[in-house]
Amino acid sequence: MPAKGKPYQLVIVGGGVAGIEIATSLGRKWRGARRRGQSAPEITLVDADFAHVWKPILHTIAAGTRDVAQQNLAFVLQARDAGFAYQPGALTGLDRAAKEIVVAPLMAPDGRTVIPERRIAYDTLVLAIGSEANDFGTPGVKDHCRFIDSRRQAIAFNHEVRTRMLQAVAFEQPLSIAIVGGGATGVELAAELIQLLDISTGLGAKGLAGLMTVTLMEAGPRLLPAFPEDISAATERRLTSIGIKVMTNAKVAAATETGFTLADGSEVTAGLKVWAAGVKAPGLLASLDGLETGRNNQLRIEPNLATTRDPSIFAVGDCASLQPAGASHPLPPTAQVAHQQAHHLVTYLPYWIASGRPPPPFHNKDMGAIVSLSEYDAFASLGRLGLFRGVTFRGRLAQFSHEMLYRGHQQKIFGFWRGGIVWFLDWLNARVRAPVKLD
Repeated sequence: MPAKGKPYQLVIVGGGVAGIEIATSLGRKWRGARRRGQSAPEITLVDADFAHVWKPILHTIAAGTRDVAQQNLAFVLQARDAGFAYQPGALTGLDRAAKEIVVAPLMAPDGRTVIPERRIAYDTLVLAIGSEANDFGTPGVKDHCRFIDSRRQAIAFNHEVRTRMLQAVAFEQPLSIAIVGGGATGVELAAELIQLLDISTGLGAKGLAGLMTVTLMEAGPRLLPAFPEDISAATERRLTSIGIKVMTNAKVAAATETGFTLADGSEVTAGLKVWAAGVKAPGLLASLDGLETGRNNQLRIEPNLATTRDPSIFAVGDCASLQPAGASHPLPPTAQVAHQQAHHLVTYLPYWIASGRPPPPFHNKDMGAIVSLSEYDAFASLGRLGLFRGVTFRGRLAQFSHEMLYRGHQQKIFGFWRGGIVWFLDWLNARVRAPVKLD
């Protein structure tokens, strides 16, 4: 418990899907309590970036088919509007005995220290620092491949792909793009790149269509291994029909400056290489003051989402590993799971803080999965709940369902009315601004 006279400190590390929803919902709840003259905990959100972007749309920002400026949510503005504090910086350490986290200094581009290293005290800590691509130790990947795990990486990739496209047109040289990973991220990025190509051709880059190629490689026997087989097969057919070369059973042995070497010894030439295969939590978690981690650096957590070795520290989303009773695998690292875990803590953390009673076990609801192939198609599965469990569908209904996931997240962080206004502004901007990022 906090020292006498000091408010309770809830610290959340990571402003992704789960972190921003927890900070926003509880920030508003407790700010209202303080306005009524009641005591309430204080919330601090810590993140290495300055803005939140819903991770499932990073591939559209990377391709430039969605403008990052419209989708950014500055943490400092959200903190003001929702009633929490924001501290910029990356988590670098944890002192469980002192109940403090260590935050890296904030550096200016010229090397000056803007904000020095800090120690932030907590009474309850929520770790929601997400995940990153797993290169599985494959030689050359870190040196030669691009990643799109963060807002900054997506922006950097978009800048690079637009530069390469301009060079391809100006010098009439081929532009080959290869994506490793046939999960949802790789599949959706491949489709968005074809959308970028189609729009760019329509805007005057006439020769680009004959110069730019997109190859999607998957080590397993089919794309989208987490989806039903009929969706995997239909997705491969649709990607092929829009001009993407799909390679399954294509295990990458190494990345090189000129492309990829496969396990069978063959070569795939690529000037621009993207790694979207596998997921792991940041390596820092494996050495975080004795907290238990498992496969892929994920923190092991109890059914109530508390870490196994410290009941005052919770972990949610991609950085946490929870295997439900009777399940053969841990819960997948998806926005759907992160959202449900955030809702669980928003509901029960106030009782934990007020009474000391641990939250009840978390129960995940499999709501199915959706994959969007840009404007070309979409596929969805209804999961294992409800009357129509296991049903799959495609087309505009699936595209609309995919869009509604994002709009639901926006309403969580903006509120019903502001969320509706943001949706309208997105609709309006789509009709008055360029369909791809050009500046």
